[in-house]
Amino acid sequence: MKSYREMSREELLNLKAELDKKYQEAQAKNLHLDMSRGKPSADQLDLSMEMMDVLNSSADLKDSEGVDCRNYGVLDGVKEAKELLGQMSEVSPDKMIIYGNSSLNVMYDTVARAVTHGIMGHTPWGKLDKVKFLCPVPGYDRHFSITEYFGIEMINVPMTPEGPDMDMVEELVGSDPAIKGIWCVPKYSNPQGITYSDETVRRFAALKPAAEDFRIFWDNAYSVHHLYDDHQDFLLEILDECEKAGNPDIVYKFCSTSKISFPGSGVACIATSPNNLKDIKKQLMIQTIGHDKVNQLRHVRFFKDIDGIHEHMRKHAAIMRPKFEAVLDTLERELGGLEIGSWIRPRGGYFISFDAMEGCAKSIVAKCKEAGVVMTGAGATYPYGKDPKDSNIRIAPSFPTKEELAVATDLFVLCVKLASVEKLLEA
Repeated sequence: MKSYREMSREELLNLKAELDKKYQEAQAKNLHLDMSRGKPSADQLDLSMEMMDVLNSSADLKDSEGVDCRNYGVLDGVKEAKELLGQMSEVSPDKMIIYGNSSLNVMYDTVARAVTHGIMGHTPWGKLDKVKFLCPVPGYDRHFSITEYFGIEMINVPMTPEGPDMDMVEELVGSDPAIKGIWCVPKYSNPQGITYSDETVRRFAALKPAAEDFRIFWDNAYSVHHLYDDHQDFLLEILDECEKAGNPDIVYKFCSTSKISFPGSGVACIATSPNNLKDIKKQLMIQTIGHDKVNQLRHVRFFKDIDGIHEHMRKHAAIMRPKFEAVLDTLERELGGLEIGSWIRPRGGYFISFDAMEGCAKSIVAKCKEAGVVMTGAGATYPYGKDPKDSNIRIAPSFPTKEELAVATDLFVLCVKLASVEKLLEA
């Protein structure tokens, strides 16, 4: 295919007329499709339905230590749940607290606690003149929403194929005591699907922050979310590396079963150092007497162990992989060589990151919406919803059926072509 950038104005005008006609035909189909969020499909949710049968009115609802899970108590989670999520997180059970259904909730609480009461005796962030957070971009919009909600200033840090730009991270963290944290999705990152390299993880662990209460918010949301059995990314375990570097307290590690079992009805956890755990529990014992132990028990008896989780995730991958490959193959077939977009082929996670020509993302997303396909808002992958290049678009292939996905992807590439031609004609 000839690059759009090499076309004459006359060729571009002719192409635009052709694309306009196709777009009008697409609008006439009156589509109502949604690729806006990384929601599991109904087929994926069906994989966990037998979990509803593992407990019933005649089930023994005591854990392995004899705790009656119907009653109050056990602030940090039942023993089996800590062991199971510990295996999934590659962390010793004694380094974790089991929470309720959402790791996002745990992250919000962790920031809120730092704002109102501080971290390990340090001044509450809410009493400081300025608090800043580093935000690898493109990144996860809900992370950015938390820090924006609390009035924390967010600083963009570019992502590289190895993870965040660590030269920039080290310089900023080491020189500015107002920088209190950094958001990270270290494995199959949202939205690019990048996994942090060993060097990146070790550099994180060895950070020398100007702020003693600086914390890495390590959201390992996709730790077991591989698309392939034989091509999987590997991530160094951050708590081990922090201990080796003499920085045991610097990291909070989060994970959950939300995209493993039932989103909104899963089990979440935080893993961190003994000092941090002690600090967190002081607040947690005021907030709750304990989280949903019955749900913890339900998950343990369904999955049994880490092998059960891996086997379950292979079933997820069998549903997800064809969808990812269909989108990626369409992008390559329709846009390859045109020089109007680039993308990364991830090995896991929930998203495909697409970079359009600078200044085109909002136009592409708007055109998709006008033709009946809802995408994640342009700019959502940046703090404050402001993509400085107006180029990044997050594609979420999981929720639509294969047939819907094919229609939506065809429309998406049509909108990319049309918006790109219009941009080139403006020059």
